[in-house]
Order: sequence, then structure tokens, then C-alpha cells
Amino acid sequence: MFKNLLITVFLIITNNLISYSQTVGTINNTQDAYNGYTLLAPIRSTETYLINNCGQVINQWSSAHFAAASVYLLENGNLLRTAAIENPEISFGGVGGKIELFDWDGNLIWEYIYSSNLVSQHHDIFPLPNGNILMLAVTTMDTNEAIQAGRDPSKLEDGKLYNEQILELERVGTNQANIVWEWNIKDHLIQDFDSNKDNFGVIADNPQLLNINYLIGTNSGANWLHVNSIQYNEGLDQIVLSTRNLSEIYIIDHSTTTAEAASSSGGLYGKGGNFLYRWGNKEAYNKGNSSDRTLFAQHYPHWIPNGLTDEGKIMVFNNGTTSSASSVDIINPPTSTSGFYTYDSNGYLPTVAEWQYIDPIDPTNFFSGILSSGQRLPNGNTLICDGDSGYFFEIDTNNNKVWEYINPVATTEILSQGTVPTIGQNIVFRAIKFATDYPAFTGRDLTPGDPIELNFDISGCQILSVDEYSINNLVTIYPNPSNDIISLKSDLTIDEIEIFDLFGKKIKKEKYNDQIDIQNLSSGLYLLKFYSDNKFGVKKFIKE
Repeated sequence: MFKNLLITVFLIITNNLISYSQTVGTINNTQDAYNGYTLLAPIRSTETYLINNCGQVINQWSSAHFAAASVYLLENGNLLRTAAIENPEISFGGVGGKIELFDWDGNLIWEYIYSSNLVSQHHDIFPLPNGNILMLAVTTMDTNEAIQAGRDPSKLEDGKLYNEQILELERVGTNQANIVWEWNIKDHLIQDFDSNKDNFGVIADNPQLLNINYLIGTNSGANWLHVNSIQYNEGLDQIVLSTRNLSEIYIIDHSTTTAEAASSSGGLYGKGGNFLYRWGNKEAYNKGNSSDRTLFAQHYPHWIPNGLTDEGKIMVFNNGTTSSASSVDIINPPTSTSGFYTYDSNGYLPTVAEWQYIDPIDPTNFFSGILSSGQRLPNGNTLICDGDSGYFFEIDTNNNKVWEYINPVATTEILSQGTVPTIGQNIVFRAIKFATDYPAFTGRDLTPGDPIELNFDISGCQILSVDEYSINNLVTIYPNPSNDIISLKSDLTIDEIEIFDLFGKKIKKEKYNDQIDIQNLSSGLYLLKFYSDNKFGVKKFIKE
């Protein structure tokens, strides 16, 4: 598997040449990578980091609690994060119970606990443009309530059922909040199991409702849905949420009042809190079977922001089945007018994703069974977080990996350069890269510190501007391929050259004198790094 090999093989690098010995931190940083700052909150850590492309820490925030899952860097420089606190009655992956807000300097300026024997915040939150915060939570339906709602009693393994809930919080003081809006999945159920109970109806005729008895496999525990993400679209005033256990995403209307959100009417789109759209698993609403399924335990569905490639479409990390393959998918839900989704008699479209990244060599080389994210970047690249390996990689439009990073924060320690992390040791929920001109950075001290990993070595990594890369296109190698002599054709004065093999080993370093003797090199592909007036470029050449 690629995950076991990626840190022991050399990855072709252009603007920096880091050897194969790099096992954590920045593994690959090329001139085609988007130059920005990446935010990560290792799940088994109390720290949140902002790093540059060389892995150097630009800022760091410390909490008394492990991250529950998501973190957000706000435009004013504040950090909004989930925090995991103990709750013996509600315990599953992603349970937090607390939200924290830190300023840029790491001062805790607000906190809010939503945790008891019957409720808990979990997984995700979202900072709204009006300053309020959307919070994802579960509340507990006891046996009687679940059965009255139409749940098959044989599917109540834990004697209770979790209702997924979204609350909108208005911050008050330093540790309080007003709940100004609320949505609950239990208000939008359907069942065809018992006509004497609530929510009875024909499931296939009501795709806007959730079948309370649909399960994938035998997962009849309280955590039957496991919603792992909520994201917001300001222009549409809609929320997209993701249920891992049912392999579906749902879009709901946020413009409703709380009363409308509990009903089937009202709001901009006239459907109250019912689903406006759903995708990923048509079997869940009796419009298909398991062969029609397009999502598998997915994470982080979100609208691609305006101004980016594929703006307005939905990107999602499609985790895949156990020991299978993951992908990053983009879908474009069909609409009649903006925000009004069309419905085909055979189910919600499209039938398949319109864009997909899978490993180009072997799909099974790229697999994360849990966590993970994808993000479209301003230069058209895509940042991917392979969460169960703590591995981030950025691909260009040709699916070439142009930046790679391995989280060095492990379960109980910070790993040292040269230590190989094992799968699951350094997990990360999500990774997001920010442009260097993001408003949070205005007026801040962005002097890079040391990388996170111990015994670091980033001597070969350089953060350069676009202008500093420009000489790469001003130089040509000829003849290429060659078996004896190569030269550089350019109007520039080339001062020095270095040659590296594909294992990162430096083969040659010398002043440049019109010709480079490669007769003693073995046949194969090499990288030539050349310097001119404090700038450099990298070219590939083939020795025949």
C-alpha cells in the first residue's frame, strides 16, 4: 500500500530537493504548489497549528482539551475550535461537547459547553457571516420516543436513538450563548413499518424525509446517522450536512424560522426543514439499490467558493469501503433556478460525479476509511487531507502531486524526523490552506518559526514568490535525451548547477561552463538544478 511506502521513497521535487529521509513534515514542495498557510488540528493534541509550505509554524494555539474535530480560522484572526470533554453517556468518534474561541495571540475569549447525559456537540461547527455559530449536536430519543416515531424495536440496540440537531448560537459574554435557530432530523422522518405510529407513509414518494428504519448493514446502535459535517452557503442560505453511516449528503434551508424548520413548509424554498436535496445513496429512499450507491462514508461536503474553479459545485471526500479506495468527488446538483433542486422520478441527480480524483496508478493506493477533506485552491490545485494517515497532498490540474506533508503530531508525542508514523497514529480531521492575503494575516507577525517535528531538516526547502520561479522557463536543456554532454540554452548567466537522482541523492555540483559531462551517469531520469543571480530553476533530463 502507498501509505506504507510514501515516506520511504523519494518524491520528485522541483523548487526544493528534500531527500527520501524526510518521514514527517514537508516531504515535497514544488514551484507549482499554492503558496499559502495550512491550518491543522491533530485530533490527539491540544494544539492547533498554522504552517507554511515548508512546515514552519506561523502561529500556534494551545487549549486544555483535545480537538473534537473541526477548527476554523476567522477573518479577524480568531480561532474557533471544537473541544473534547468527557461524557460517559454519549461517546463515539467526533464527540466534543465544547466550543472555544481564541484570539490570534492564543487568549481564550469565549467558550460554550453543550454536553450532558442527553445531549452533546460533536464533529463540526460553522462560523456564520453574521457572527453567529452553527453547531452540530446529538440529542437522545429514549425507547418510547423512538418507537413512537416509527423505529422498528428490533433496531434499537442501545435502547435509545440519537437525533441529529443543528443549533445557531449567538455568543453572549465569555461562556454563554443564545439559541436563535434550531433544526432537528426527528422532525423530518418517515417510516413504513407501523401504521399505528407517527411518520407512516410511502418512502419512495417522500424523498424529502428520512426513513427512520433504513440502515446500511446491521448498525442499529443509537449513533445510526453519525453526521460528521455541516457547511453553509451564504448566497443560497442553505446548509449541507453529511451522514457517514447512511452514505448520504442532505441540503436544508437555513432561511426558515425555528418553527418552520420543524415543519414541511416555509422559508425561501417553501419546504420548511425538509430536505431540499440529497445525494449518495438512492437506496435510502427506495429509489435504487446498493449498486446505485455513489458515496461511501464520506466527509466534508461543501460548496466550492465563488471565484475558484468549479465554483458553486459541491466537493466531497468519498472515503470508500474498508480496504478499498478513496476519491475526491465534485457534483453539480441540477436546479430549475438558483437553490431550487430538480428531482428525477428515479432519484436525485447526477448519476455520478462530474469530476473525481483517484490515485492515477492504483486506486487502492489512496484510501482513508475515516476523517479527511478536499479543498479547491485559488490556482486551480486541490488540497487533499488523507486523514487516517495525517497525510496532506496538493495536486495540480494534471493530478501531479506538487506539495506533500505528513503530520508529525502522534498519539502521545511529537515525532522526530526519521521516525515513520503508523496508520492511525497521527490522524487529522481536516486540513485547510489559506491564501497569504487572507484578512486574518493583515498586520500580523508572520515570521516563520521552527517546524513542528523534532530533529527537523528543511535546509532544502524554500518559499519563493512567483517572480523567483520565472527563470525556470528561460532555460532549456539540450540535447535531451543525451548520453554524454548536455548544455543549457539561455540568455541568463548560469552560475552553478547541481544534479540529483530520483532518490534525492546529489550526484554532481559544479560551476557551469557551457557544458555538463554526464557520461559517467547511469541511464535514467535526473533533475538538474541551476542557479543564476540568486534565483534558480529545475529541469529534468534523460541520460540514455
